[in-house]
Amino acid sequence: MFATFVFLAQGGPGWAAWTLGVLLSLAAGGAAVWAYLYRVDRSRLAARRAEVGKELEEAHRRRDEILSNAEVEARKKLLEMMGRFERETAETRNELKEAERRLAKREDGLDKKLDVLNTKERKIEEGEQRLARHEQELAQSRAQLEKTLVAQREELLRIARLTSEEARALCLRRVEEEVEREAGQLVEKILTTAQENAREKARHITIEAIQRYAAEHTCEATVATIDVPSDDMKGRIIGREGRNIRAFEKATGVSVVVDDTPGIVSISCFDPVRKEVARLALERLIKDGRIHPTRIEELVVECEQEVNQKVVEAGRQAALEANVSGLHKKVLDMLGRLQFRTSYGQNVLRHSIEVAFLCSIMADELGLDGALGRRCGLLHDIGKALGHEFDGTHTQIGAEFMKRFNEPEAVINAIEGHHGDVPALTPYTPLVAAADAVSASRPGSRRESLERYIKRLQDLEAIATGFEGVKQAYAVEAGREVRVIVDAVRVDDRSALALARQIAKKIEETMTFPGEIKVTVLRELRAVEYAR
Repeated sequence: MFATFVFLAQGGPGWAAWTLGVLLSLAAGGAAVWAYLYRVDRSRLAARRAEVGKELEEAHRRRDEILSNAEVEARKKLLEMMGRFERETAETRNELKEAERRLAKREDGLDKKLDVLNTKERKIEEGEQRLARHEQELAQSRAQLEKTLVAQREELLRIARLTSEEARALCLRRVEEEVEREAGQLVEKILTTAQENAREKARHITIEAIQRYAAEHTCEATVATIDVPSDDMKGRIIGREGRNIRAFEKATGVSVVVDDTPGIVSISCFDPVRKEVARLALERLIKDGRIHPTRIEELVVECEQEVNQKVVEAGRQAALEANVSGLHKKVLDMLGRLQFRTSYGQNVLRHSIEVAFLCSIMADELGLDGALGRRCGLLHDIGKALGHEFDGTHTQIGAEFMKRFNEPEAVINAIEGHHGDVPALTPYTPLVAAADAVSASRPGSRRESLERYIKRLQDLEAIATGFEGVKQAYAVEAGREVRVIVDAVRVDDRSALALARQIAKKIEETMTFPGEIKVTVLRELRAVEYAR
């Protein structure tokens, strides 16, 4: 360019002027371009500043939103924490109140036990005092007897001129008779006093337990008959050539008796659970109307499942009703099976629940653990639910069964010993025996056949009349008492007491009976003379 400029300058003044104009134009254009670029940069800078301002405002707005949201969340969390704290505080306060209530209840229980212990201690002290008085009286009687013996010996030697050996023998016989008489009177007095006190206390506890637990007098027995609407239905139950009834008996394991009795079909089976399954299945077959071997098998399976569910539910409800917790599922199943078992017409499960409450009440009256008493009473007949595959009495197999589930020793001993098969190792065993006798012997609890009832009365009278000196014996009050009339010449007052004890012991050894049997010996001496 510079060379061009020099060349043009050398061309003359015209060219110089034109060149200058061009340069000036170029300079003006460059200035204009620079000014334009400057304005563009200023506008871009302003736009950028505006964008930055907007972004800054947006950032401030977002910051404010974030802060407000954070504040709201913080307040929510604070309220939640305060609510949780208040709930936990309320729960803790309730737990403290409950603990305080339990402590107060336990303190009341301890006070009651302390009162019972004080009462027993006072009675023991009174008994020791009476015993000391009796010992003192015996010592005085012994001293007096010795004085009498010496006096009689001297008198006999002086009057009868007997030898010392003969006099000694005579005095010993007379002293022996007197001592025997006085000892018999003293023993009779002590026994009478002890029996009266024990009988009064036992009567109070038993009556209190029976009154507090008022159970029904009779229990529902298992139904073994099914109502049918018509004789045509009986024919459908039997089926062609008896195929339906054979299929039913094979599926259920029962015997179905279809006789001429109108409107009734009987079911016979030694297993009450299977009998219940058969009853439900036959009722549903009659209601459904479709009676054939395939339908019979389907309904029997459904009824077995339903009865098993009833067994489980009955065991669970019995444990809840008796307020006994912590029982194993197998134990609950066995309890439920007792729902379908009876003893002399008495439902064994209801009997077990009744015994549980009676044991609890009597244990509380004696200052023992009522909950443990309920557990012993509820499980005392668990062996009756076990099948024939177990060998032994229901007390033995029941105790062996409960040992598998780590039951307390008191429960095991109560199950095994409530019929006197083994010695009582805990005070709960005689309580269970007493409650079992009360539940079985109260009026209306059991049904007994006429033949068995008459035989029991005859056995009681035969046992009583088998003793020497007994003239007549009568079983009264439905076999709860035996009145024995003795020969007043052959049996004196002291022998009557021993005879009553011997008859009672013989009845205990040879007979099985619920409750207790009272033995009353009557002795009457009549002196008759005629004046002529």
